[in-house]
Amino acid sequence: MPGRQETSIPELRVYAPEHARLAATLLLALMLMFSPWLVPLPDWMGRGFVMVGLTLTAVAALMVIQTRMRLNARAMAADLLTGFIEKDATPSFVTDDDGVIHACNGAAVKRFQDGSRDTLAGTLRSILANPSAVLYRLQSRARVDGAAREDIVTRRGQVRLAVHQMNGGSFLWRVEDILDRGGNGRGAETMPVPMITVGRTGAVLFMNEAARSLIGERVKSTDRLFPALPVMPGQINTLSTKSGPVQVLVSEKNQTQGRSELFLMEVDECNFDSAQAGLEALPVPFLKVAPTGEILTSNRMALRLLGVESCANLKLGQLMEGLGRPMSDWLRDTADGLAPNKSEFLRLSRSDKEVFVQVTLTRVVEEGTPLLIAVLNDATELKTLEAQFVQSQKMQAIGQLAGGVAHDFNNLLTAISGHCDLLLLRHDQGDQDYGDLIQIHENANRAASLVSQLLAFSRKQTLQPETLDVRETLSDLTHLLNRLVGEKVTLTLSHDPVMKSIRADKRQLEQVLMNLVVNARDAMPQGGEIRVETEVIALDKPLERNRATVPAGDWVTVKVSDEGVGIAPDKLQKVFEPFYTTKRTGEGTGLGLSTAYGIIKQTGGYIFVDSVKGHGTQFTLFFPVYKQQADQTTAEKPAESSEKAAAAQHGEGVVLLVEDEAPVRAFASRALRMRGYTVLEAESAEDALRTLEDPGLTVDVFVTDVVMPGMDGPSWVRQALKERPDTRVVFVSGYAEGAFGEADPDVPNSVFLPKPFSLNQLTETVHEQLH
Repeated sequence: MPGRQETSIPELRVYAPEHARLAATLLLALMLMFSPWLVPLPDWMGRGFVMVGLTLTAVAALMVIQTRMRLNARAMAADLLTGFIEKDATPSFVTDDDGVIHACNGAAVKRFQDGSRDTLAGTLRSILANPSAVLYRLQSRARVDGAAREDIVTRRGQVRLAVHQMNGGSFLWRVEDILDRGGNGRGAETMPVPMITVGRTGAVLFMNEAARSLIGERVKSTDRLFPALPVMPGQINTLSTKSGPVQVLVSEKNQTQGRSELFLMEVDECNFDSAQAGLEALPVPFLKVAPTGEILTSNRMALRLLGVESCANLKLGQLMEGLGRPMSDWLRDTADGLAPNKSEFLRLSRSDKEVFVQVTLTRVVEEGTPLLIAVLNDATELKTLEAQFVQSQKMQAIGQLAGGVAHDFNNLLTAISGHCDLLLLRHDQGDQDYGDLIQIHENANRAASLVSQLLAFSRKQTLQPETLDVRETLSDLTHLLNRLVGEKVTLTLSHDPVMKSIRADKRQLEQVLMNLVVNARDAMPQGGEIRVETEVIALDKPLERNRATVPAGDWVTVKVSDEGVGIAPDKLQKVFEPFYTTKRTGEGTGLGLSTAYGIIKQTGGYIFVDSVKGHGTQFTLFFPVYKQQADQTTAEKPAESSEKAAAAQHGEGVVLLVEDEAPVRAFASRALRMRGYTVLEAESAEDALRTLEDPGLTVDVFVTDVVMPGMDGPSWVRQALKERPDTRVVFVSGYAEGAFGEADPDVPNSVFLPKPFSLNQLTETVHEQLH
């Protein structure tokens, strides 16, 4: 701006009133002090004038100090502020309470090159008709709220004027051009369709780049654009351009404050059918929809995205779903101008694959009738990422729920099955209550199996891995699998002649194979063949599939294939979700494949599914090949321990039993005492440590729960082992082993016994620890 420094603040001009008051005070003080020498006065009056003058001089000195401090503080703040706004791309000004400009940045100088005034009102007069009223209104609101802003329609378009009140009474103003005028969030300036904004008097307030390119110049009124007025929306209108008249199809979008937006579609001569060619040229999927939902017009990109050949006689609700309310309500509210102009994410009703679209509706008026323009964007990738995030959160929540249920439920089952074992010891098979007790015991075991299944798909179960040959495991399982598939289905096994070992829990692996074979059988109600193939493969590079990456290396694969009905593509990625099933009510729980998925992942493997509707399904399991290193030495140790276990006898040793659940503690104590052990009971870790304070007390084994109120099991055991390092430890818990996080029982000479455990399992574990 001419004559103005962008980054400096003229202090004397800003604070001139303060300097004037200071000068007046000093002048009055000098006049009073020298008045006895200038004017004959009585002595007492002269001394009084001198004293008053000295007082005013002291006051002036204080004013000088305060003014200098205030000037320095404001100068520092102004320097910081101007240093901040100097790099801002938005025109910014710093003014005082009277609107005098103290500083402005380079963007303001460039934007208002014609401004020659020192006030903000004078500078903004080039874009606002009455800037003083607008500035006064915003500045008054800023004094109350600290900040204010307002969007203003100008001759050059729309601007946003914002003000912030600063410490010291100054104001920071920002003048920002608004290019984003579409309600759908797209910038009108970059929109490929020519668009102009028209005021209520016919003035052209804004033209985007496409409109300026079509017309060839900027115009200020509609009478310069359209020879025949008024403009007829929905019809062919003649448009005057720099290169001559052209025919355009006009669509109108009503706006607030008396403004409307006109979209111009160039057509050939007066042939209305050629408007369809203009729609086809649009680089986005485009639909024209009636308020009742009928699709009136569509372009090729929209048909390709929707997966249909034609939209004739179709409604929007037939092509997409998932709005959460009736589609007709959404369309009617938008046509009436009642619905907020925002996008909705919907799922297309396609049978070949799952596709999500972002639909943006815009209200237009053609021949006085409101219509809707729907712009579609493919949002499948976005919704897929969102679904993955939601799925991970859901699995985490289910895992936490399963862990909590397992802990409490396993405590109950331990007490039930344990006391049932105690009762069975006092009843013979000929006793009439023996059968009832067996039923209680078997159903408690079934409940424990259900809890294990809950923990499986959350990958928090306790595994007992061992070295397995997949061929041998399948051979042992063949008889049971043949019984499961029935007579209509043929089971065929095919093995790689050179098989390598894997490390897995045999019982859990058998459960996975049985689940897959049973699902294959149910997919072929009329019969067929189920093939189970094993193969050793070597991956030279990582295998990326279904958003998972299988590392390079040696893998053992197991494929289970059927010739059944297959799985639809849109349901294929949901088959591993807990409680999801395609079977009828009562035929499936939806836990089979989710359990298999959890077992495979916890083992360190991968599971993939391929399916063709009507031709069959194939599940492929990947297990890492187990690298055998010291199998000979490890094979000899169990034999030695078994010989020692056979020679040793029960009833030798002192057991400190720590369990916060009274029923579990009562059962475990009775079971150990029946085997001849001396049992000391404690209901908490603190009680256990108090018991161990006796130096003459000998304890051979700690049997302790892991998770307890107060101090947990591993913590108190580590503290106790400092004084008794040779004591053996048995950890018991309703949670799975390895699910304790930082409290993982990494304690020497310790074993883990998961709940629910039987009488024999508890006593045998204690016996093995002692011997």
